Order: sequence, then structure tokens, then C-alpha cells
Amino acid sequence: MTVTKTAAPCGSWKSPITAEAIASHSLRLSQIAYDGDDLYFLEGRPSEGGRITIIQRKPDGSQRSVLEPPYNARTLVHEYGGGSFAVDEGTIYFVNATDQRLYCLSPEREPFPITPPPAHSNGASPLRYADLFIDKKNKRIVCVCEDHVRGGEEPVNEIVSIDISDVSRSDFQVSTPVVLARGYDFYSNPSVNPEGTLLSYLAWRHPNMPWDGTDLHVATLDASGCVVDDAVIAGGLNESIFQPSWSPDGKLFFTSDKTDWWNLYEIADPLQALKNSLERRRRGEAETAKNEAKPVISMEAEFGYPMWIFGLSTYAFLSATASGAAPANALRIICTYNVRGLWNLAIISPGKNGYELQNIDSPFSDFMFVTANGKKAAMLAGSASQAASIVELDPSTGHFEIIKSSSPLQIDPQYIAAPEVIEFPTENNLTAYAFYYPPTNKDYAPPARELPPLLVKSHGGPTGASSSVLNLGIQYWTSRGFAVVDVNYGGSTGYGRTYRNRLKYNWGVVDAKDCENAARYLIEKGLVDGDRLAITGGSAGGYTTLCVLTFGNMFKVGASHFGVADAEALCRDTHKFESRYGDYLFGPYPERKDDYFLRSPINFTDQLDCPVIFFQGLEDKVVPPSQSEEMVEALRKKKLPVAYIAFEGEQHGFRKAENIKRAIEAEFYFHSRIFGFEPADDIEPVEIENLSLAAAR
Repeated sequence: MTVTKTAAPCGSWKSPITAEAIASHSLRLSQIAYDGDDLYFLEGRPSEGGRITIIQRKPDGSQRSVLEPPYNARTLVHEYGGGSFAVDEGTIYFVNATDQRLYCLSPEREPFPITPPPAHSNGASPLRYADLFIDKKNKRIVCVCEDHVRGGEEPVNEIVSIDISDVSRSDFQVSTPVVLARGYDFYSNPSVNPEGTLLSYLAWRHPNMPWDGTDLHVATLDASGCVVDDAVIAGGLNESIFQPSWSPDGKLFFTSDKTDWWNLYEIADPLQALKNSLERRRRGEAETAKNEAKPVISMEAEFGYPMWIFGLSTYAFLSATASGAAPANALRIICTYNVRGLWNLAIISPGKNGYELQNIDSPFSDFMFVTANGKKAAMLAGSASQAASIVELDPSTGHFEIIKSSSPLQIDPQYIAAPEVIEFPTENNLTAYAFYYPPTNKDYAPPARELPPLLVKSHGGPTGASSSVLNLGIQYWTSRGFAVVDVNYGGSTGYGRTYRNRLKYNWGVVDAKDCENAARYLIEKGLVDGDRLAITGGSAGGYTTLCVLTFGNMFKVGASHFGVADAEALCRDTHKFESRYGDYLFGPYPERKDDYFLRSPINFTDQLDCPVIFFQGLEDKVVPPSQSEEMVEALRKKKLPVAYIAFEGEQHGFRKAENIKRAIEAEFYFHSRIFGFEPADDIEPVEIENLSLAAAR
């Protein structure tokens, strides 16, 4: 049956995908862990002011929140956090957001702190904890600790242990964390082998970020759990190691990008590798001169992510297959890997000539936080039609069960735009990538000869990537008549280290040109209206947005969500984790101070000649409010249409439902006033300064 659509201007279409529904019903699902057959995961709730609770899912399918208000399982190490809880035999250890102390939650007791009390009068502890690992053999938690007092100008990061041997006693006394590793600027992924005799961890120094270069350490532990010998066994300044993990049989696995792609490796005898490294050190040679790591799978594919947060994982260990095709104790690995922006799920098993990879048929195209309990695997998975969800897989049957969706909204598929992977030409005869979403609404179509306006999205990071997973924030626009292109500009992950390194010394140039060229490609294809181009981005994506608008004249309007406007100020004012990120993106500071100046939109507002709306959290430590406020003031002086919406109590990224809703609607309203269409929704107006002046021009 043919359905007649109503012809209506793009942007004015009525849609069931509302900002209210997105904000109120969108959960932030993350870190996943098994405890026997019980599954635990984090659930961020915008309706509770962004509070993060821990959900327990029992084998019978029942679920419950085990962490009630006012507790909030969120760590602020590196400001971005991650790895904020661990669980063993029903006892949960978690970092509480308010005071950053480590707490214990057992079935018999209310949460109680197990680390020293705050020293600050504001109630926040100077010691922050993340990346928790339970060392069962030595009855302790091993984790990253960030000390905000002892460091002076910037905090000190270390690997520490916290005794939990007496945690079940009602008179448990907190103890001072014991330092296991120090001397580097940053640490991650501390874990102990099954025998409790070896410690592994990642470490790196300024100016590297973890995706630039990291050292993989292994250390021997004595009977009391103290470090005896410690050496680097893999990695280096130009090799990024990701997710070192001990297998049940004591091998050490990790991913490395030393061949341009984050591929999986193993060290069969980590203790011998440590001894060999110590011997090379004794002889005055490089500790990693001879790397004992052997490739597990070699592919032009990414088995890793940029480690913006702790606790990321792309693989986990399974027990042997029951089919008899492999020895009873043969190691199997469930893993996910990325090829040109799309993720695949697979099982790696021993074969005749080493390991073999076999893909798993899956309805999903994106995976994160892969974990397993030996029999089943769980992960955060999604697709173009399925919002990110906690999913459990039974490898023996291939059956997937959705445990919890980040969005319970049931949307008619005829309102959902399917992403198309596009490759488009860009500067220097290179190719870049993006996901293109056409306007999609079963009830409406554009009038004859009207092409849709285009919204270009620039992702954050900038070392990160856009995903193909159902994003109702994108569908909000496409279901109202906009086309959207989500750009994986040069510097994005998922395409190898060489592609990632296109952004080296070129932030604000390569990414900006790729966004422009994505729009130009769609215009030349006759898919969008070249006179109605908008661009939006958050954080680093906000910087790209402001660069495109300031140093080019292709776009008519833009939106910056807590975006960087002053590259030099970012180096001066930001937190430790990113304080030297600019060395990679622009060049060493202050030696290349001129480059920072020349690529800071705040210094060239005289070249900006289009309307912009700014959104900002007033407690943002990553991109301080001053950056947005200075840019707004400059646009005011130029008499350009500008709007500024600041949110009390919000940090880097918005977590409260009412603020998420306001940001979505306000941006759409702003665009409607600039492009001259009338939204179908009843949206609270935005105060747009100089709008009447712009109309009079």
C-alpha cells in the first residue's frame, strides 16, 4: 500500500523522537563485570542528576540497583574516570563521586569507606582511585591512585594496593595505600597473575597520550605482595599498548599498534621475559630490544581503542569448546575488532598453525567493555537500529540476550535513518570517512526541488571516532528533515596509526578540512542544500566546529558544546592528563607558541561571520567556561547572532536530564531562526542576541 507523505519544509516535520524522551530515557551504560554467574554493570541516570548506580543481574534474569542514593559510582582520575568498581563473591568495591574515597558494599552492610578520610575542608579527598583490580591471592585491591596534594602543580599518579583482608570485620580500620609503582606521569591497567606472583601495568610519560606510546611493565611480587623486580617488557615511546590481561593459564596478552594496527599479542612466559629484560638492562641495553611478544592475530584491523577512560576492553577469555575440537584446557578468546569504522565480533581459538579467528554472526556493529566468566560473554553492543545495550552471548549456541538497553523507547523504524558509510576525497589526494544519514520520516517529504539542510557533526577527542550505533540525538534531526553527516576525520581511530597520525601538528586544519570536504562531497552528489550548512561538535569537536566557522566561509551556522576556542589557554588551564596533549596536536609549547595562536579561533573573530550558539558546564575542568565566554563576548562586539546557555553543576558533558533536553532543543531552535523554518515542537525560546541586526543586513 502506497503511503502519501505530506510535503513540508525540511526542519518543520513532526517527529516522535523528542528531546524530552531522549533526555529522560537515555541511560549511560558502561563498565561490565562478572562475579560467578552474576553480571554487574554501571548505569548513569540523567533523571537522577547523572548519578551512576551499579546494577546486578542474576542468572534468573532479575535485575536490581545495588547502590542507592546518595552514593554515586564515579571516579575523577584523569577527570574522565572509568574503572570505578570491582566485585568478588558478592562484595562490591567502588569509588564514590562526592568524596572520591573507595567504599565497600557487602550484602550484609551499608557502604563504608576503606580508604583514608578527606583532608580538604570541602569534603573531597585529595586521593582519587580508579582501574580497580581485586588481587585475591594477596587479599587487596590494586589500582591507580591520583594524589592532588603531594604533587604541587599537578597531581602524582601511582599504582597502589589497599588491604581488604579484614574488610568483613565490623571494626575494620582504613589503612594507608601502599605504593607498588611510581615515577611515571601516568599509569593504568594494574593486574596480578592468577598465582599472585606477578604484577603487570601500563605507564607513560608527558607529552605522550596512551595512544601515542606506553610501556608495559611486569614485576615480581614477594610473599607479602611487595614488588621485588620490575622491568619494561614491551612498548615504547612510539608503540601504544592497550589492555594487558592475564589468561587463566598465566600468559600475558595485550594489543599493540607497532605494525600500524592495534593487533593482539601474547607473551607465553612473562617471568622469563622479565628476566631477559632485566639482563638487558644490566648490560646497558634497551629493555625492550628483544620483544618476546608473539602475534596472536595479524590483520589490518583495530583490536584496541584510544584509552580516554579506564576499564576499556576489547577481548576476554573463554573456557575450551565443548565440541572436542580442541584440548580440554585450550584457551579461547572472545574479541571485537574494527574495520573501517565498523566493529566485528569473533572467537580466537588454537589452530594447526597458531591461533585462528572465526567471526560470530551478530546483529550488532559496535562493541565495548567485553568481558567473560569463562562460559558466557557480556559487552556493550549496538547497531544502526539498536541503541547501545548490555548484551550477553552464549558462545555455545550463538544466542544473544539484551540485558539492558540505554534507551527503552520504541520508535517506528520508518522514522529511523540508516547510516551509510561514505568515503570521500580530501586534502593531499587522501580519503576520509564518515557516516551519512538522510532525512527520514514516514509522514513527511520535502517540497519539490527542496534539498535538505545538512548538519555536520565533528566528534570529540579529537583522538576518538564516530559510531554507527543508533543515536537518537542524530535521529532527532533526521526525523525533522535534516541530513546529518558524522565525520571520522583524519586523526580518528579505527583506521590504523597512520590515519590517526594525520592530525599530528595539524589539529584545526586536517579535521576542519575533512568536515568541509564531507559537506562538499554530499553537495556534489546532489543530496543536500549547499546554502544551508550547519556544523556542531562537543569538546574537541567544538574546537573543530569553531575552526571551520572562523577560518572558512562554507557554513551558515554552528553550535559549540563546551568547545575549545583558545588552544594556548587549553594548555595553561586544563588538567594533567591533557596538559601536554597540545604537543602532539600543535607542537611543543612554548616553542611553537605561534601555531597555537594562529589556530585559536578566539584570536581571529574578525574572520567569523556567521551565527553561533554556545553550551557550557560551569564546573568544567577540561574546557573552562572562560573559553566559551570569551568567544561569546567577541561575537557580541561584532554584532553577530549569538546565544550562550550555561548550566550550573555540569562538568565536561551534560548529565542532568533537564540540561540534556534544553541543549537539544535550544540548538534546533537556534538553527530554525537562522534557516527560517518553523519547528513543529513547542520549544522554549532561546535568547539570541543581534538576531534582528542580522535580519536587517
